[in-house]
Amino acid sequence: MSANWQDKQAVDLMLDDLETWAVVGLSTDESRTAHSIAALLQRRGKRIVPIHPDAPVVLGEQGYATLADVPFDIDVVDVFRRSEAAGQFVDEAIEVGAKAIWLQLGVIDEAAFDRAREAGVPMVMDTCPAIEWNRR
Repeated sequence: MSANWQDKQAVDLMLDDLETWAVVGLSTDESRTAHSIAALLQRRGKRIVPIHPDAPVVLGEQGYATLADVPFDIDVVDVFRRSEAAGQFVDEAIEVGAKAIWLQLGVIDEAAFDRAREAGVPMVMDTCPAIEWNRR
């Protein structure tokens, strides 16, 4: 594991300062981890934006099929997709001007991490907001 994957400054920026979190892979399925983490983000005062092909309303928030469809600024793109699919969402996050990117626990794409850093976008991967809040 590369220590810079969970850079403390990037984690602190996202958890403390950034408010609007687009949650890629968030659906109405309450048994999925994305759902429980999105609910935690809301309890912590974050605005969540479901990103799912079906564009469902989840936890009271309107979903969108793609990041590009979101009609307002996104602060953090939180990716709940397999590692092999994550890079596409990292690139889309950079393209839409997201301020930061978070790949969830077990989601690792080193090339996408390098692309985000080169674009000047803070990124963490292979961790979870719940874990990072509990570490504090």
